[in-house]
Amino acid sequence: MPTDPAPADRTERHHRLKGELAHGAHRGEAMDRWQIEVTAGGRIWYLLDVERRTVWIDRASTGHPKATDR
Repeated sequence: MPTDPAPADRTERHHRLKGELAHGAHRGEAMDRWQIEVTAGGRIWYLLDVERRTVWIDRASTGHPKATDR
């Protein structure tokens, strides 16, 4: 994530979220939301702030997020 937050070669473990979860907001600015699967259930969701070259951690959990169960 610190060196390549939006990898061109996305994998099942590191990818942009889809649908209504694909975007989030930080300080009122809309940004793309990405996910890294850390463990079988653990996830880190982050917002990619391209303009500031920054990632904002949106969610970090040890369990699978129910919001993606659709």
